[in-house]
Amino acid sequence: MSSYQNENSKLLWMIIGGISIVVVLIFAVQWFLSQNNTDKAVTPTASTKPVAEKAVTAKPEAPIATAETTHAASEVAAPIQLVEESIIKDPIPSNDALAKEEIAKLDDIHHQLQDQQQELKQQHTDADTLLKLKEEQIKLLEAQLAAQNKS
Repeated sequence: MSSYQNENSKLLWMIIGGISIVVVLIFAVQWFLSQNNTDKAVTPTASTKPVAEKAVTAKPEAPIATAETTHAASEVAAPIQLVEESIIKDPIPSNDALAKEEIAKLDDIHHQLQDQQQELKQQHTDADTLLKLKEEQIKLLEAQLAAQNKS
C-alpha cells in the first residue's frame, strides 16, 4: 500500500469517527431533554398542581369491552362529548397567570369548536347538494333507460 492510500484510509476513518461522535452527541442530547421533560411531567410544581389534578380526574376509566358490548355500542352510537362538563364548573384560579392561561385555553377550545361547527355546516350543505345532484343524475339515467327500452 502506498502512503497516499494510507493517508486516504486514515482520513476516511477520521471522518467516520467524527460523524459517529456527532450522532452519539445528538442522541445523548435528545435523551437528556426527554428525561428532563418526563421529570417535569412526573413532579408537578405547586402552581401547576390544580391543573394536573383536573387532567387526572377528567379521564374516565374505560370498562373492558366484549364482542357483545361493542356490537351493542356500535348499533346505538352515543354522541361524542367534545368538552368535559367539569371544565365549565371549575373555579377560576386565584393566581392571575394561571387564570389567564386557563382563559386562553378555553378561548382556544371555543375557537376550535366554532371552526369545527363551520366545517360541519359546510359538509352538510355539500352533502345536500351532492344528494340533489345524484337524484337528478338518477332521474336522467332512468329517462335514458326508458327511451332505450321504447326503441
